[in-house]
Order: sequence, then structure tokens, then C-alpha cells
Amino acid sequence: MALTDIAIRNAKPGAKPIKLADGGGMFLLVTPAGGKLWRLKYRVEGREKLLAIGRYPEIGLSDARRRREEARSLIAQGKDPSREKQRDKVRSRINAADTFTAIAAEYCAKRKRDGEKGWSPATATRSEYLLSLLNSSIGRLPVSEIEPADVLVAVRKIEAKGNLESARRTLQLASMVFRYAVAKR
Repeated sequence: MALTDIAIRNAKPGAKPIKLADGGGMFLLVTPAGGKLWRLKYRVEGREKLLAIGRYPEIGLSDARRRREEARSLIAQGKDPSREKQRDKVRSRINAADTFTAIAAEYCAKRKRDGEKGWSPATATRSEYLLSLLNSSIGRLPVSEIEPADVLVAVRKIEAKGNLESARRTLQLASMVFRYAVAKR
């Protein structure tokens, strides 16, 4: 029998963990400490596995069921939901580390050591300064989430101070950083 929201709220912890089944392999685990955790039991390649869906009430009954169906569709495609969840975490960590500031620093370091075509110390210093002007507005954002309008707003701030040439060169450098980020992927 499927769970109801009232049954979940009324579930009391016992001396041992209690499993309340919802169907389709999903159940609510009520721990002795009072925690209520959504779990999904499934099989991949003949092995039984357990997927942590989330904690009740942060993940409600309908949301847990939706996540169960997403996991079951992955299983139907021959994929392991636990492994896909781990991959998503790794991807999000990589995307979070690929901020504009980090990519710009990497690009500048690469250009400094480009052999005969490398930047001179004066050019490197000037370029790093110009790119640092963008740090307050787009520096912390992942490169994949930055849109042209974000860059334009940041460059317009530099123009508003009367530094038109600096704004133009900053825009050129930002463009090079974005091209580098695309080529790096």
C-alpha cells in the first residue's frame, strides 16, 4: 500500500529502524533518532543497491516519487542511478571550480609561458589588471553560466568611469578567456 503524507508525519521512531514501504522499491526509513530518510532499493547487473533520495520533510512524498521514477528510468536505460548521482556531484564541483577568475588566471599563466609568442611582463601585468576589473561582477560565476549581457554590464561599469580604452581591451581579453574556456573543454 502506498504511503500518505499523514502516515509519514505520524510515524514515530522505535528502538530499531523502521521501513515504511511506498512501492516501486522506495521506502521511508525512520531511524531511532527520529530522522526520516527516503531510500530506493533496486538491482543493477544482478546486484542489489540502495539509493539515498533525501530527507523528509525537505523532500516531500510527491518529490520523492518523482525522483524514484527518474531513477527507474535510468535503470531501464541500463544505467546505475547511484553512479549517475556521483557523476553529477563531480560535474557540479568541476563547474563550480571553473569560475571566470580561475579560468582567466589559467589563461594568463598559459600566455606568459607561450615561448616566443608569450606575453612580456608588462603585457601580462596589464592584462591581469584589466581582467581583475571584471572580478567584482562576474569573477565568481562559473564560465558556463555567464551570458553576454553579464559581460556587457561589467564592461559598461568600466566605461562609466571614463576608461574607454580599458573597457575595450577588457572586453577583448574577456573574449579570449571565453574562447580559451571553450577550447579547454
